[in-house]
Amino acid sequence: MRRAGGPQLIRKEASAKQPWLGLPLKKPPPLLPPNSPPPPKPSTSMSSPDPIDPAASAPAMDAALPSAVLATILSRLDVRSLLLAASACRCLRSCAHSALSFLPAFHLLEVALTHDLLRPLLPRNPSLRSLRLDCEKLDDAAVDCLARPGLHELTLLNCNNISGRLLRELSATCQDLRVLSLNSLGERRGLAMRFSDLRALLDGCSNLESLSLALDFSKFDDPNFSHVWSSASKGLLSLEVGYIPLSMLLDLLTVAIEAQQCMDYIKAPVFFPSLQKLCLSVDFITDQLIGSISTALPSLTHLDLQDAPIMEPESATDLTNAGLQQINPKGKLKHISLIRSQEFLFTSFRRVNDLGILLMSEKCSKLESICLGGFSRVTDTGFRAIIHSCSGLHKLKVSNGSRFTDLVFHDIVATSLCLTHVSLRWCNLLTDVGIERLSFNKDLNVLDLRDCKSLGDEAVRALSCLPRLHVLLLDGIDITNEALKYLGAGACPLTSLSLRGCYKLTNDCIPLLFAGSIKETLHVLDLSRIPSITDDGVMLIAQSRTPLTELRLRENQKIGDATVMALASMQFDGGTYGSTLQLLDLYDCCGITPLAMRWFKKPYFPRLRWLGLTGSLNRIMVDALVRSRPFLHMSCTGDELGTSYWDASADWYRHDDDDSEELEAWQLDGEPVSDAETATEE
Repeated sequence: MRRAGGPQLIRKEASAKQPWLGLPLKKPPPLLPPNSPPPPKPSTSMSSPDPIDPAASAPAMDAALPSAVLATILSRLDVRSLLLAASACRCLRSCAHSALSFLPAFHLLEVALTHDLLRPLLPRNPSLRSLRLDCEKLDDAAVDCLARPGLHELTLLNCNNISGRLLRELSATCQDLRVLSLNSLGERRGLAMRFSDLRALLDGCSNLESLSLALDFSKFDDPNFSHVWSSASKGLLSLEVGYIPLSMLLDLLTVAIEAQQCMDYIKAPVFFPSLQKLCLSVDFITDQLIGSISTALPSLTHLDLQDAPIMEPESATDLTNAGLQQINPKGKLKHISLIRSQEFLFTSFRRVNDLGILLMSEKCSKLESICLGGFSRVTDTGFRAIIHSCSGLHKLKVSNGSRFTDLVFHDIVATSLCLTHVSLRWCNLLTDVGIERLSFNKDLNVLDLRDCKSLGDEAVRALSCLPRLHVLLLDGIDITNEALKYLGAGACPLTSLSLRGCYKLTNDCIPLLFAGSIKETLHVLDLSRIPSITDDGVMLIAQSRTPLTELRLRENQKIGDATVMALASMQFDGGTYGSTLQLLDLYDCCGITPLAMRWFKKPYFPRLRWLGLTGSLNRIMVDALVRSRPFLHMSCTGDELGTSYWDASADWYRHDDDDSEELEAWQLDGEPVSDAETATEE
């Protein structure tokens, strides 16, 4: 028989019970100051409330503050804070709706909204200038909502389900656009992406200063591809492309060079007269490509090139010493990145040696940042030339440096270098001695030593004295619990620490790490692929009361349900259970069973935005969790969660104090209004 009240009543009753005990949740009493009298008991009569009753004496919000004052206050808030304020009472909700009509910026990248949820949050607003969204759950139906007149900046992530129609709408509607960044546009199979869409964008948005299209440009292959760029904005300063075939890029650069070489009496189109930043990925980085870029784009200050060969390059299609000599002819470059990815093939820049790096460093003395990946034949001589030639160098990144040794930092004290970001991944000849020399740079802020197999405890001991080190990545190096003791007793204000694959660590390293002040600053911790880490180790993390926002424990065979229960039970400063965690990765933790799924339901983990689990868990329970928490990014396929270490190093340890549970309630079910507020307004 169907119960009276329908499914809505049944759903409300079910949500008010604890799933593991079947007991109703009681609303906690309000906190009172010490020695204060107890609140009066409610009257059972029909007379007016007692004047000392807070529910009766508290004035409504609109009576306490004029609406103009409220509107001014709300106009200073960002979108997330504005929506959270709207969940407090009806008055603020009404003011928040009005404020959405004149906000100059709408930034909401933390959650991916559907079109039905987004549309009421974006009413007609002539003042809107900046829009940033996660479009994972949007499709072409939302294009009219995204392309808004008056926009100066548009940043859209995860546009997989949106076709090239968006480019056409932007060209027709957003002529004043200055910054455009689109990620994964039209990647879903079957979506239309035509050359005419790109041509319309370049013709219509003539004021662009920054254009980032992280997509496959082979979809725009057309005989007129090179010439259409002559209509691009003359004020374009930055151009970022996801992937472009080498042949298309060389044709474009050739047309640009020919236009520059035309006689003065011949009026020729101008290509990229103001371009300063170029980032793209190609099939092969070649000498011809370097020479063409240096000739066609003389004003570049930032050059970022990456290739991923699917076959071993021949001499005519590879980078050599002669190509490096053509870099930076005008001496304007401040950042250069040349990386050969091994995504498809184990290869490197085999035709570049120390001579090529020496020739390049002579012309790049003003470099502030350099990234070199896959230069397997470059030795200490070449890398030292960079360090000694570039006195203003702040960021150094070397990956797959098979001949990078301690000698690179042997006399670093004698230089004027002030390195703040250093990444030396897969430099297996680097030992503790080299890191001790590097540690003389007291301004180090980010240090990536992942997969440097020859490093040990003494390297960590040297780093523990760095007073500004916030991010430390030690994946796969040969350290023991003693190294964690050095960090715990050291002076590093670490906010992020990665120990993935450090197989010699045990549960005993946890109390050693959190013995000092590091437990006050650490927000991100990675303990994945450490066989000896068990539920007991996670219990020690919970007992340390460290307010972690990201915890990765993937591929630990001894992690089970007790870990989830311990993390769900953590409380800080009177907050809700598990209130600090925003990312939890438990992929391939064999001890996790369907029993743990009930601990991911509300009110536990209210701020959780990323969750990694094993795909073999009960699929029905996983799907039910996704439906109950629509803003939770769930991965059961082993994908890495969150942002990358290097790219987000500027703000990846930032802690957002948001109340996501109230935000979800406001967007999905309406505002939660207290009984006192209701009584007062009535």
